Amino acid sequence: MKFFIDTANTSQIQELVAYNIISGVTTNPSLMAKEGISGTEDCHQRYVDICKLVDGPVSAEVISTDCEGMLAEAYDLAELHPNIVIKIPMIKEGIKAIYELNKKGIKTNCTLIFSANQALLAAKAGATYVSPFIGRLDDINIDGMELIKSIRTIFDNYNFDTNILAASIRHEEHVIKCAEYGADYATVPYSLLDKLFDHPLTTKGLEIFLADHAKLNP
Repeated sequence: MKFFIDTANTSQIQELVAYNIISGVTTNPSLMAKEGISGTEDCHQRYVDICKLVDGPVSAEVISTDCEGMLAEAYDLAELHPNIVIKIPMIKEGIKAIYELNKKGIKTNCTLIFSANQALLAAKAGATYVSPFIGRLDDINIDGMELIKSIRTIFDNYNFDTNILAASIRHEEHVIKCAEYGADYATVPYSLLDKLFDHPLTTKGLEIFLADHAKLNP
């Protein structure tokens, strides 16, 4: 399983690129707003800045909810950089847009997936990625990880090329289960990725090793 970082913060991306652990970036309007970025021109510039930092897919989300509007935005976004992936919401007009973009060879990420049926429709339309939101399912007492398992089974049954990009990942157990259940990618916020480096026994063990070394090497 590969990692994407879910952020619009270039400093966070730059830091993690140095460890060679992220393969791409996902963004959304909320993450842009969190960085104080507004307006089409500034958003486009941030996408370009991100593409310069990471050699991999960068999801850029459309705002329109009608197919014509989505396509107009998508064509503009796709011109920014070859690594741009167009993030399209899982609505009827979105599926239509995904189909049209796929015919033109433009990669898409179908977002806000909450059921296997939605993932199946997106794959049929030719989505490059589907993004099931597992944390938000957990919020309403539905096991989000079961959705990952179900989509994996369906995609394998019918040899879909669409990648499973697990999203709305809240904690370390989500990461582990995504890897176990066959998600192709997981997009994870910086704060959670940073936690994956640590374990209390690693910290304790290193302290013991260094203390033992210091005893013999004053």
